[in-house]
Amino acid sequence: MTQRWTRTCLLLTLLTLTAAGSYIGRSFSAEMTSVSKLSGETHFHGIAVDPRDADRLFLATHHGLFVVGPDGGAQRVSETEDDFMGFTPHPADPDVLYASGHPAGGGNLGFIMSKDGGRTWQTVGNGAYGASDFHQMTVSPVDPSVAFGIYGTDLQASRDGGRTWKVVSQIPDRIFSLAASSQSENGLYAASAAGLLYSPDGGRSWTRRTGRNKPVTAVFTTPEGSILIFVVGDGLLQASEPALEWQPVSNDFGTAIPIHLAVARSDQGRTAYAVTIDPETHYQALLVSRDGGRRWHPLGAEQE
Repeated sequence: MTQRWTRTCLLLTLLTLTAAGSYIGRSFSAEMTSVSKLSGETHFHGIAVDPRDADRLFLATHHGLFVVGPDGGAQRVSETEDDFMGFTPHPADPDVLYASGHPAGGGNLGFIMSKDGGRTWQTVGNGAYGASDFHQMTVSPVDPSVAFGIYGTDLQASRDGGRTWKVVSQIPDRIFSLAASSQSENGLYAASAAGLLYSPDGGRSWTRRTGRNKPVTAVFTTPEGSILIFVVGDGLLQASEPALEWQPVSNDFGTAIPIHLAVARSDQGRTAYAVTIDPETHYQALLVSRDGGRRWHPLGAEQE
């Protein structure tokens, strides 16, 4: 593994395990701001496209949940400034969002749910050991009552919509994100320092599904069975389940590394979003593609 890959993995590990202390004391109003301004003031922990509007993006941050429009304008919608370290939408119900992380006042949130677009949140369940802090989490599109989350080095699973949790296994490597399969309720993908890992049995066993031992920093699955991953050194790749014959999509990111991906459902997957981070400056950017992931621009600064 090259020095650049080592730096990238270390940076992503720090981002997924810790919160930046320099941000903790800041406070955000609910007034409109810009995503470019936010990138210098908080951490971006997750994204999801509003299923009712492909131009409307949910952005989970260290200081609450924001909604971002096509012009790059961002507004906090959550009533609190809790740190949403983990974030994922319900795969079928457009009104439901899930998150985990830390309350603004300290402690852990457990597995929480919003039914009003992220404005208010309620605790669904705590996790296997009391209130957990899932930094990576996903919900199965095959059976939305099945959820997975990583807390520390434990992979936990819930089979009742997040109310109760059990430890499934110890994670096999540094895992940066999780994505549930669209083919099987027990199928689970993990973007890791060792490549893309796949588990057919809910996280009990894993195999590597990328050909070379390069870090995979982001993974996203669509309901139709497509998978997007970012491989350091190779770029954005796409495949379909179950064969996973990888095809290049883009390497239009310069030195930045995508760490979160999302694809809109309502426009045949042509609109895609990525949160990237620069390994040298640690600057995070929110990018958009209108052609299925081939060309990327900072959101709000697209070029025709």
